[in-house]
Amino acid sequence: MKEANFLLPNALITQKVVTAIKDLPLQDRDMKGDIYEYMISKLQTAGRIGQFRTPRHIINMMVRMVDPQLNDTIVDPACGTGGFLVMAGHHVRENNEYELRTNTKAREHYQNKMFTGYDTDQTMLRITAMNTILHGMDNANVRFNDSLSKSNTDEDKYTVVLANPPFKGSLDHDSVAPSLISIADTKKTELLFVALFLRMLDAGGRCACIVPEGVLSGTTKAHIALRKELIEKNKLQAVITMPAGVFRPYAGVSTAILIFTKTGTGGTDNVWFYDMKSDGRSLDDKRTESGNDGDIDDIVARYKSLSNNPGLEAARTRYDQSFLVSTQEIINNRYELRFNLYSKSDHKQISFDHPSVSLARFRELEDEILEKIDELEAMFE
Repeated sequence: MKEANFLLPNALITQKVVTAIKDLPLQDRDMKGDIYEYMISKLQTAGRIGQFRTPRHIINMMVRMVDPQLNDTIVDPACGTGGFLVMAGHHVRENNEYELRTNTKAREHYQNKMFTGYDTDQTMLRITAMNTILHGMDNANVRFNDSLSKSNTDEDKYTVVLANPPFKGSLDHDSVAPSLISIADTKKTELLFVALFLRMLDAGGRCACIVPEGVLSGTTKAHIALRKELIEKNKLQAVITMPAGVFRPYAGVSTAILIFTKTGTGGTDNVWFYDMKSDGRSLDDKRTESGNDGDIDDIVARYKSLSNNPGLEAARTRYDQSFLVSTQEIINNRYELRFNLYSKSDHKQISFDHPSVSLARFRELEDEILEKIDELEAMFE
């Protein structure tokens, strides 16, 4: 808690705060965590150096697709307030409740070794530390670390990466770890972070991360090299484009979710594309809930069907909201991953009357109106 400020200026206010907390029904640990999540959602810190608080329902969707297990080691190298770590922990706990209660070794792994989070913002790290503790992840490895720098030596270490890294700006080329530049020779943080995820994952490890739209279609050598690395040397499974309003009111950037597995030997046969049209919220600054989950449940169900019912998506066409694209077709298109590049629209021909027909109809309507006006005038004579 170095340099933290606790603003309880006198004993009276302290007493009121303690009394108010004492009266709250905080027996359930998750309830305390949920309250804390609500409080951090009100922070006015979003947008600095590319930071955005990832919407909770988007985090939940990504966690459900990656499906972390009790034996996984999970990292977020740009953890912010720890939303991905907390949601992954909740998912694991919900699906392994009995084992966590009865298996000492499993519980020790969950509390002390399973979760790692790095950030360069001390305020965010304090929030993440408190957030993980309140959710039962007592000794999560949450610490200051410039993930892209040479000081971060993590390699082949984790089985799951969940992240929404900063998009803004570029870095000093000399400060970036050489192992990242060897994949994508660039200063752009969004590209370097994806290269970092690949380096940090152990073989067979899986990643779900949010990237700006430029990563999918950028034409620089670094953009193309990174996409080539994902497709030809690893297994890129899914590209899910999201509407621009998902991060409002913080930003209106267009983003996508990449899901891939580190293999080092390739394995991408087809890439699954999905065009999310709604996340269950309005796409303006208010982000009003619509009463349903939009496309989220459909995305999760269809993604899981790629493994347990592959014929379902294979039967979809390019006119649908989701479909498969072969690796060779993507290679032929310079490894571009834009949904619109591969989708097709059903154009319908619409015929309109000649203007003379419309003008004749307008005259008829005018005659009818004048006739009715004459009838009305006659009534008052």
